Amino acid sequence: MAQGVVGQGVMLTPVEIQVLQDLTIVVLAPLVSGAIAHVEARWQGRRGPRILQPYYDLAKWFRKETLVPEDASWVFVVGPMVAFMCYLIVPLLIPVLTTYPLPLGYMGDILAGGFVLALGGFAVAAAAAETDAPYAQLGSSRAMTFGALIEPTILFITFVVALVTSTDLPYFEAAAARASVAQIVRPAHILAVVAFFLVVLNDTGRIPVETHAGTLELGMIDEARTLEHSGPLLALLTWGSAMKQLILYVLLVNVFAAPWGLASTRSAGAVGLAILALLGKALGVGVLFTVIDNSFSKLRLFKITEFMAAAFLLAVLAVLVLFVGGS
Repeated sequence: MAQGVVGQGVMLTPVEIQVLQDLTIVVLAPLVSGAIAHVEARWQGRRGPRILQPYYDLAKWFRKETLVPEDASWVFVVGPMVAFMCYLIVPLLIPVLTTYPLPLGYMGDILAGGFVLALGGFAVAAAAAETDAPYAQLGSSRAMTFGALIEPTILFITFVVALVTSTDLPYFEAAAARASVAQIVRPAHILAVVAFFLVVLNDTGRIPVETHAGTLELGMIDEARTLEHSGPLLALLTWGSAMKQLILYVLLVNVFAAPWGLASTRSAGAVGLAILALLGKALGVGVLFTVIDNSFSKLRLFKITEFMAAAFLLAVLAVLVLFVGGS
């Protein structure tokens, strides 16, 4: 860690900030999940779990024994590990704390990050399918089916980013959004933000796609995939799910909706303030999702495709508006 000039304080190296981005996602993800669960319970008139409950659950599961189904192969054990590693890679590619790209920020664009997240989802689905348990396999099949339906939406959102910034690197999209208020209120940008917001609702298992805390097996998607796991493997799946949720929140607020509060220098103080700003924005998005959870009902399973079609049409409309209005 290098000492900066007087008045600037401690200056971090790019590698240190890169590592800090990963640690921020790893450490804050359970906190955000716990805060959302607590607010949701309060909204429903219940006492609810403690905000720090996810940390206690993870510590408990890491101390437990791992039970592997008799007919399961090595995929059952490796799948959660691969998914967790995927969720560690994505924060290296996106603006978590800084306005400027870090050493690995040029190594992948929005599509690359999406592919890595998809690989993590596939690893979890493959591990669930290895159990031969009906509910786990049902959730795995549904997750893969709906995930394939949402991918065209992500492609068209990427097209919007590429048309606006001449590149699909998330750092440059965030810079374009910070450049002027006119870019934020641009119709194509608003349509892309709404489309991505619907994608986040789907990928985090929230209403109207899935009842996140529900126990109805026939309506489960993401939650069903972890039913057969236990011990450290369950801890990795749960922790990875919280990390994926926070990563999607980061993409929503730091790339599209509110790319402010990021550190523009390598000062330790500026990076620390960026961590606090990220936590505040993530909690704000989580509260918004909580309001949606308590204001709408879960869609019937065959209606979910219509929800995804709406997100796709919004993304397509964003591209058309750019062409009609001039890119």
